[in-house]
Amino acid sequence: MLITSYKKKMLDSKLFDHTILKPEATKEEVEKICNEALKFNFASVCVNSYYTAYVKKLLAGSTVKTCTVVGFPLGQMSTRSKADEARNAILDGAEEIDMVLNIGALKSKLYEEVKEDITAVKIICGPSILLKVILETCLLTKEEIKQASLLAKQAGADFIKTSTGFSKGGATKEDVALMRKAVGPLMGVKASGGIHNAKQAKELIEAGATRLGTSKTIEIIEGDYNE
Repeated sequence: MLITSYKKKMLDSKLFDHTILKPEATKEEVEKICNEALKFNFASVCVNSYYTAYVKKLLAGSTVKTCTVVGFPLGQMSTRSKADEARNAILDGAEEIDMVLNIGALKSKLYEEVKEDITAVKIICGPSILLKVILETCLLTKEEIKQASLLAKQAGADFIKTSTGFSKGGATKEDVALMRKAVGPLMGVKASGGIHNAKQAKELIEAGATRLGTSKTIEIIEGDYNE
């Protein structure tokens, strides 16, 4: 879908992955997030793998997807470990996988290894499970962001994603625009990390984001886009 269609639907609930990834997240907090996602009909609930089966059960019968992070938050696990983690998450009910790219390998210019890392997870996902690749843009140069975006596209990923939210920076409109330019108009671009209000959300959507990942989803969707 072309990004221009999203600019007209900035309040579309399906732009949002309602997210809870903090290590101290309790079962009660995850349940609350799921209930909010069902109320607003968000695209997905994004969690660590421990909660995958629980979230899938809570979301059963709805259009809200279960999204699980893989190789999170560092991306430095072995490819085999990432593939196994993705496989287990899918067995537990994950319908979308957000994996962290191997940042060190990218910076070492080991581009084939980076692509093979993504490809291995995409093979596990197959055609029916959406794969998003987290670049961790705050750790990359502009050229590295461009290179990582292209490698993810070549490996068959469905989305590229800015950030884990656990490093030294989050999504910026400049990085989103660069990612969008690198992959063209059809591939998904997810902005995540440090998105706190509706004004930020609007800017990221206008820069080319087709999905937003945040724990502040309710505040954003009910917020003033002109504030």
